[in-house]
Amino acid sequence: MQAPSAPCGLLLLTGGQGRRYGAPKHGQPHPAGGSWGGHLVAVFEAAFPDGPVQLLGEALPDRPDLAPLADPREGPAVALRHWAAGCRVPARRWWAVACDQVRWTSGTLAAWHAAAVAADPAAASWVLGRFRDRLQPLGGFLAGDLLAAVAGSRATSLLGLAEALPRTVLAVTGEEWLDVDTPAGFRAWRERG
Repeated sequence: MQAPSAPCGLLLLTGGQGRRYGAPKHGQPHPAGGSWGGHLVAVFEAAFPDGPVQLLGEALPDRPDLAPLADPREGPAVALRHWAAGCRVPARRWWAVACDQVRWTSGTLAAWHAAAVAADPAAASWVLGRFRDRLQPLGGFLAGDLLAAVAGSRATSLLGLAEALPRTVLAVTGEEWLDVDTPAGFRAWRERG
């Protein structure tokens, strides 16, 4: 792979069916405007204006300029492997995030990126958060130099994939790590916010 030209890229997973939510989540309206997926793209672009953006799964209704990449529809680990095998866009790190992690802001993303860089200055690992004693692969920063290892993995679960790669785990406390799985969960978040 050629030398990275951006400190960070966004890989937004938009291929889920949203069975528990009742509809695909990437296009749901976000309280800040646009879709859930569009919100995450805006958060990323505010923090990394020149960073590459890749969608893995479905198009976003409010970002027709971003063409999605194919998702094999076999779960997020297989989707990441598929993406890594074909990725030709260089970035030092990739923020791999699910479209239902709708609580991120540009401030929380910038702070998380600073923590990841401090913990892994060489960009040699997958920097993961540990939130409420659970490892959170999505929302983490995947080193660009690990894409060949991701592509070559046979892991079918995100945790299996994370365990097969060099990783740095940081304790995190922000609710941005929580995904929204149901309409009731979304309403509860909105009522608190």
